[in-house]
Amino acid sequence: MKKHNFYAGPSILSEYTIQNTADAILNFADTGLSILEVSHRSKEFQAVIDEATALVKELLDIPQGFSVLWLGGGASMQFCMIPFNLLKKKGAYLDTGTWASNAIKEARIFGDVDVVASSKEQGYTFIPKGYEIPKDADYFHYTSNNTIYGTEMRYDPASPVRLVADMSSDIFSRPIDFTNYDAIYAGAQKNLAPAGVTLVIVRDEALGHVDRPIPTMLDYRTHIKKGSMFNTPPVLPIFAALQTLRYYKQLGGIKELERRDLEKAKHLYGAIDDSRMFQGTVTDPADRSIMNVCFVMAPEYKDLESSFMEFCSARGIVGIKGHRSVGGFRASLYNALPAESVKALIDAMHDFEATH
Repeated sequence: MKKHNFYAGPSILSEYTIQNTADAILNFADTGLSILEVSHRSKEFQAVIDEATALVKELLDIPQGFSVLWLGGGASMQFCMIPFNLLKKKGAYLDTGTWASNAIKEARIFGDVDVVASSKEQGYTFIPKGYEIPKDADYFHYTSNNTIYGTEMRYDPASPVRLVADMSSDIFSRPIDFTNYDAIYAGAQKNLAPAGVTLVIVRDEALGHVDRPIPTMLDYRTHIKKGSMFNTPPVLPIFAALQTLRYYKQLGGIKELERRDLEKAKHLYGAIDDSRMFQGTVTDPADRSIMNVCFVMAPEYKDLESSFMEFCSARGIVGIKGHRSVGGFRASLYNALPAESVKALIDAMHDFEATH
């Protein structure tokens, strides 16, 4: 039975990425070695990381003056690396969910943190608006997509100071204007590759201005100087990322990916809005994520939640259980998810509702 994979991360990868990575596990670049055992210093792997870096710059239209890094530690490591490298006196942060809250906690170790707004008291069901960003902040940090709660900022916020964004779950789903950014980071396990590598894009001139000593491994300049090779990089995830980036280019780039993502989300949200049994959790439709669609049973049908999960499982639909902290359902519509999987979920919702 075909599986329709809605897991939030690690998540679905394209068949192109899976097949090419599987081939390289057996024989990488005709070396007779597996990608799992090849030296990261070999010319064959250097070509991989060089091409992957070039494709990130091409697809995202990154201007001169930015470095692309491939690091370990996940996006959570960036919660401390960002303030370690960029926070001189004060950072401004927007609290829109669990990961934004975690980033705020880490930043407070390094200096003052101004939380300009938060939707925590309302269960993170919307993106705060109308807040003021202090002009004396070193940067303004926001989380563009909140996987647990299903909210998303599909725009570059207007800010009097430079931006820093955690784009772990929606990078490569919309164009980005890098004019006002100092850094963007993203864990790979949503829209890029298997878990194990983190993509960091950092403005070179933003570095080297803090007074504190920075441990070698946590200094972005270390990794820029060594081309992400200061220590052994996560070779397999980087190779898989290259396959995904090639696939994205073949599809037509970011604008085409965004068109597809918007179309998938439109159909699923339409089905939720038209349903008497299901209802969305995000209070403002403008804040709805096109990557992670969160919904619940209407109160009068709450006791059917487990039955619906079993109904979906029997149809090969997996990964729709909501995060353990909020419950309900979550359908992740990452770039690799085909439109037919969204249709399969909508059909399951219709059929289940019709029988109950």
